[in-house]
Amino acid sequence: MNTTHIEACKPLATSPFPPPPAATWWGTIVPGGETSSNAVDHVSNVEYVKWLDQVGQLHLASLGWSGEDLLAAGAMWFVARHEIDYRREAHAGEELFVATWVRDVRRVKSWRDTVVWRQREAVCTASTLWVHVDLETRRPVRPPENMTAALLPHGNLDAPLWRDRR
Repeated sequence: MNTTHIEACKPLATSPFPPPPAATWWGTIVPGGETSSNAVDHVSNVEYVKWLDQVGQLHLASLGWSGEDLLAAGAMWFVARHEIDYRREAHAGEELFVATWVRDVRRVKSWRDTVVWRQREAVCTASTLWVHVDLETRRPVRPPENMTAALLPHGNLDAPLWRDRR
């Protein structure tokens, strides 16, 4: 297989950092051969960033907000910041698991947390700051209330354990 394959799956109990139970998107990632670095035999860090973007989009689409829906509404989420910890190497063809959820939505910004793992071993943990932008004005704008409610069915959450830098 030459291209990366990402798809949804049922919730898994094997995550080294258990995500919150509500509004979490679960999936599998099988990196393709083109994802490897030329210098060493492992998945390039650039691929991890692509995964974070794609699983965020898949999660939002699973809640009823596909890319087409966002375009029709005239607004889109854009990445403002990635905080990524690469914990283990990943290799083309191996099956990885992923869970992603939104930690909070405050006015026009939202933090999304993601963990990628294999067999209870964290491969990557990440927190991404997203900004909701009006596509016409190119200015930040609050997301619709029904989107926020879908992303945060129990309100804002605490930062995951891996973000505690004390």
